[in-house]
Amino acid sequence: MKNILPTSTVGSLPKPAWLAPPEKLWSPWKLEGDQLLEGKQDALRISLQEQHSSGIDIISDGEQTRQHFVTTFIEHLSGVDFKNRKTVKIRDRYEASVPVVVDEVARQKAVFVEDAQFLRKQTNQPIKWALPGPMTMVDTLYDDHYKSREKLAWEFAKALNEEAKALQEAGVDIIQFDEPAFNVFFDDVNDWGMAALERAIEGLHCETAIHICYGYGIKANNDWKKTLGSEWRQYEEIFPKIQTSNIDIVSLECHNSHVPLELMELIRGKKVMVGAIDVATNTIETPEEVAQTLLKALEFVAIENLYPSTNCGMAPLSREVARGKLSALSAGAALVRNELGF
Repeated sequence: MKNILPTSTVGSLPKPAWLAPPEKLWSPWKLEGDQLLEGKQDALRISLQEQHSSGIDIISDGEQTRQHFVTTFIEHLSGVDFKNRKTVKIRDRYEASVPVVVDEVARQKAVFVEDAQFLRKQTNQPIKWALPGPMTMVDTLYDDHYKSREKLAWEFAKALNEEAKALQEAGVDIIQFDEPAFNVFFDDVNDWGMAALERAIEGLHCETAIHICYGYGIKANNDWKKTLGSEWRQYEEIFPKIQTSNIDIVSLECHNSHVPLELMELIRGKKVMVGAIDVATNTIETPEEVAQTLLKALEFVAIENLYPSTNCGMAPLSREVARGKLSALSAGAALVRNELGF
């Protein structure tokens, strides 16, 4: 891995069309049984190869083995009913049919560990694995048991901690927790959300990251972003709490957003995954555009702490567009290294 400006994706990459219908979230599997297991492993190999060929330094699984970044983990927990679903508004933005918490939730078995072990065997590069954060998990279902977002978050944090420790033992170098809900429920973040995330990373010695974005490039998210005005200052509400946390890396949406980059001063000293690729458009960035975003970020982040990345996951995009964006990310980081003499 390059020591200066190591590139990475945030999470999801498009799945092959033979595995699941393309350019969709919650895309159903086309295979079953042993064929599905084999297909998922083949997709992991393809995702790895595409990241390698695009020059990505920190490898992810591309979320090839899961249908959704939150619910796939929840599916493996006890106490959650996926059959009798209810409709809720997720992040105060869009309605979705979600599972229901009907009893105490607990992790009964490993969820992603075998997948991580498989990926670890395929590459010598650092690997990063994404898990949903406790608050975002709470916001992606209906609670009919605890009747308290905070209590449920603490139970999820316990289960996540068990999974994270197992992933660490499987050879994962960075464990990332996805918390888009942090950009919506500021009071909850400061009252108990950050504390719940600290519980999720308790006892880990690998690096930890929190990904806080403005969402996939789906209509509900894009419509919401249009209402946020000329400056998106949501990060300002939560950065002070993150700054004093034990989280190592903070992942932010920067390119084509209206986030004032000077807000990164509030997390000075943390490592920052700077989103230099817009996932809400099919337009492939030029290396020069990527470099421009990174150079602006370097005003507020020491170069040894800057990790060029995507704004969010790219599951809804075509594979061709995603490949182009990954290559642009790597090429843009290379331009900055060359310009600064690294």
